[in-house]
Amino acid sequence: MTTSTSNSTSYKNVAAPPQQRRICVAPMLDWTDRYCRYFLRLISQHSVLYTEMVTTGALLHGDTDYHLAFDDTEHPVALQLGGSDPKALAACAKIAAQYGYDEINLNCGCPSDRVQKGRFGACLMKEPALVAQCIAAMKDAVELPVTLKHRIGVDNQTSHAELEDFVGCTRDAGCDAFIVHARNALLQGLSPKDNRNIPPLIYDAVYQLKRSFPESEFIINGGIDSIEQIQNHLEHVDGVMLGREAYHNPYLLAEMDALFYGQTEQVSTRLEILENFLPFAEQAMAKGARLHHLSRHILGLFHGQPGARKFRRLISEKAHQDNAGIEVLLEAIALMSNYCRATSAAQNNERPPAPTPVKG
Repeated sequence: MTTSTSNSTSYKNVAAPPQQRRICVAPMLDWTDRYCRYFLRLISQHSVLYTEMVTTGALLHGDTDYHLAFDDTEHPVALQLGGSDPKALAACAKIAAQYGYDEINLNCGCPSDRVQKGRFGACLMKEPALVAQCIAAMKDAVELPVTLKHRIGVDNQTSHAELEDFVGCTRDAGCDAFIVHARNALLQGLSPKDNRNIPPLIYDAVYQLKRSFPESEFIINGGIDSIEQIQNHLEHVDGVMLGREAYHNPYLLAEMDALFYGQTEQVSTRLEILENFLPFAEQAMAKGARLHHLSRHILGLFHGQPGARKFRRLISEKAHQDNAGIEVLLEAIALMSNYCRATSAAQNNERPPAPTPVKG
């Protein structure tokens, strides 16, 4: 299959450091499941992908394969755990290592009430000694990198000294990297959605951590939605984690491998990515998945392109039907092929080709 470059703008390449976490896609509940991660891997070969948070209880007492099974093509892929019992986290880390994950990440950033009741997430930032015990237990259990995802503080905590105490304590316990959402987490009165928007972003707090702990690895997260922003942040920290932008506008990832990992191969077009997703979708549905379980993750593929709205509407309306099958994606491919050919003809001042028939 032929490929073509996606670059319409010239950007400065940034050489990748020894670690892989130059560009990461955040763990997002209900979003970054195995189907989403496979799709994103078709776009970027090197960005590190994170699972949805999985609690220690779910792994130790539930369907482990349901939570941990993934496709080999997803590497590098990290498992995010939720928990605060060092022994339970160590046991889960061992299971994750057996499944072949590349990294274990502990959630110390989620502010939801449900998470707080389980004594994990952002509330753990108030207990750095306990978090250090959790990190040490996992480091003793596996040889994988063990990392933290956390906020710059909780509630009205604004002291940078307290943030540095948290990082220093967990660094000494063996934490391999810190993924820092550059907002405070407000544990009372705000929903998780509001906690992603209302507390102000203070990027300099993360930059200061890197200056204070220059030997440690810091990945910045929160409100990042463009290559220009990524490049600016990489002047100060080791890596960038993208969240909702990578989900709603996934083709942003297409330029990451060339810009930040030195890859020289041309990237696949949006249409080629959609075509490459078909065999995986067929296999997943043959194993019992419904089409909408997969198709919901691809709705943003043509973000900002001609025909994007019709693409989203076609899939949204048809993928939920009881008998929906691969023909819905084939129809979407035919639809977007017409738009792509028309756009190419317009750019080259050519007569638009005859459209491919689209079922409807």
